[in-house]
Amino acid sequence: MIGFKERVFSGVQPTGNLHLGNYLGAIVKFVALQERYDCLYCVVDLHAITVWQDPAELPRATREVTAAFIACGIEPKRNIVFNQSQVAEHAELAWILNCIARLGWLNRMTQFKEKAGKDRENASVGLYSYPTLMAADILVYRATHVPVGDDQKQHLELARDIAQKFNNDFAASIHAHGYGSTFFPPPDPLIQGAAPRVMSLRDGTKKMSKSDPSDLSRINLSDDADTIAQKIRKAKTDPDALPTEVAGLEKRPEADNLVGIFAALNGQSKEDVLKTFGGGNFSTFKSALIDLTIAKIVPIGEEMKRLTKDESHIDGILRHGAGRARHLAQETMTAVKDIVGFVR
Repeated sequence: MIGFKERVFSGVQPTGNLHLGNYLGAIVKFVALQERYDCLYCVVDLHAITVWQDPAELPRATREVTAAFIACGIEPKRNIVFNQSQVAEHAELAWILNCIARLGWLNRMTQFKEKAGKDRENASVGLYSYPTLMAADILVYRATHVPVGDDQKQHLELARDIAQKFNNDFAASIHAHGYGSTFFPPPDPLIQGAAPRVMSLRDGTKKMSKSDPSDLSRINLSDDADTIAQKIRKAKTDPDALPTEVAGLEKRPEADNLVGIFAALNGQSKEDVLKTFGGGNFSTFKSALIDLTIAKIVPIGEEMKRLTKDESHIDGILRHGAGRARHLAQETMTAVKDIVGFVR
């Protein structure tokens, strides 16, 4: 982006039980991004409390996500790895952006409607204004790129709208303080090819989710080899053989999901997987999928366990990362206060 240092921001909520969908849909891509960009990877604990979190459990979940980042290959010395609540500028900028964002914009956010359900009057204000905090997360670092899945595209569009409105509303002040015509870069979505959409092992029409009451619906990054094998053996399938062409997966969501998982874990296309296993039965394919998943996931889980045993080490990484993040965020907030007209 012209005039701005290219910088990537992304966050993961510490709400427990990171699973295969989080790994393939996000964390693998985070690892790849560090080869090309300056990256900030944030454990977004302020977002987590938009719904009630057990204060005794939240620190463990925060450390688990941090450990997962590192176990999967994110290097804290090359990137900034931190938890959101240690950098107060996120919340500080969010208030200013709340005064920029329009009610009509927030009313169009479909994720609030889905999460609040029918009892919207009982949802927290934080859950409603979550998208402006997400915008602040990105803009406080003047990040230029954000890796997003389908469920976050609308929030990133809002962040772009907020950035543009700030730039327009304070155009004269931005220019007067020597920032040219644009202070906040409208962040661009970072698309890294088709992200695998990992579905429930019990229902191929629903996303794999940490909130699903059945643990058999997901493969957790912390699962051991026996647990992974049991879950894949019990994964729902249909009575037919695997098709030889991808078109044959269209009306077979469970088969499509398992083939997609194999392809993503093995760095293949679904076509390549079906060249090997098409026409065969599920038991042979599942055995191969078990071996592949264990080989990829168990070492991550073992490293996560090793890392989380040393809480002081994880906390040190987060504190160091927060210090680096705070340095960038404070620069932004100093400028924002001048632009808005606050006395410092």
